[in-house]
Amino acid sequence: MLAVVTLRCAVSQETTVAEKLGYPKDARLLIIQSDLAMMHSTNRAAFEALEKRWITSATIIVPCPWFPEAAAFARAHPDGDYGLHLALNSEWETYRWGPVSARAAVPSLLDKDGYFPPLTSDVVAHAKLEEVERELHAQVEKARAAGINVTHLDAHMETLWATPELLEVYQRVGREYGLPVLLPNGPIKDVQIGPRVANDQWLDWYKRRLSSLGPGVYQLTLHLGYDDDEARGATGTRPWGAAWRQRDWDLLRGEEFRQFLKDQKFILITWRDLAKALK
Repeated sequence: MLAVVTLRCAVSQETTVAEKLGYPKDARLLIIQSDLAMMHSTNRAAFEALEKRWITSATIIVPCPWFPEAAAFARAHPDGDYGLHLALNSEWETYRWGPVSARAAVPSLLDKDGYFPPLTSDVVAHAKLEEVERELHAQVEKARAAGINVTHLDAHMETLWATPELLEVYQRVGREYGLPVLLPNGPIKDVQIGPRVANDQWLDWYKRRLSSLGPGVYQLTLHLGYDDDEARGATGTRPWGAAWRQRDWDLLRGEEFRQFLKDQKFILITWRDLAKALK
């Protein structure tokens, strides 16, 4: 069974992940990932980025309304790298989703309107661990039943990292399915921009952040999408909404950013590659 990615595992290895994959010890390995299934606007951007190999991985939010479109793409592109963005939150004000499990089976995961709650603190305050585990299994099983070859797991809004108990459930699900998981303070460092960086500083922020990285394995999490009517209607006026996704999409489509990654000698890899190193 594939070992779950943990710092403990990484420390015990005699060779680095880079060396296990045939790269120099001081290499900088980079997964570039965006999410799928939240809405058609985000799917359109991520599909193009995957097809053009501008990103190397996607993470699918199974409870979201546009999951069927994401699943169809994954079936049509079976060699792609598809994680599951395990979700216990539905954060937008007017665009909501709920559990894959029957609601009667996971009542502690619901807000007063029958959806996932918007905040991580709501999950921490009310969720029963057995119901969390039941729902995570349901999300993985739905993805597999839809024909998705799942490569890894991560956590929507980092909610599953919020307490030691939630983190243990999350890791246990990874172990049970033989899937690596992205962890807080783990050997795979996640890099993503915040919503308050000025538009004209977007590229500069990424250049500064990425050029400062030393040898290791990193995941650059982008939030791709279009600033269109659908996305604006779904995300409202929140600073991490449609305009934020459009800026990430414009960045990725720009030749300057992709040339920057080449000049910095980042080696683009997938979670599927990591699985080979961690067997």
